[in-house]
Amino acid sequence: MDEMTVVTLGRETLRVALLVGAPILLAGAVIGLLVSVVQVATSIQDVTVTFIPKILACGLALLVALPWMLRQLVAYTRQIFQLIQQITP
Repeated sequence: MDEMTVVTLGRETLRVALLVGAPILLAGAVIGLLVSVVQVATSIQDVTVTFIPKILACGLALLVALPWMLRQLVAYTRQIFQLIQQITP
């Protein structure tokens, strides 16, 4: 295995990790921002107010995006196994 293969594999690993984690992270960030705006507008400054909506949004995003996430991970795993077959004599 040469250096270019290792670099490409590392780059693809990071891309898949970011791609798979993005729906949950974006849902949490968007809901956190919306709840923060509501907190500023209503002067309610309680830390626990942001926790429940974020957890619910992340759970909903996970339920919605899970089939797509699994397809991405299975495709990446197949790609890794094919690469292993090409490398091994």
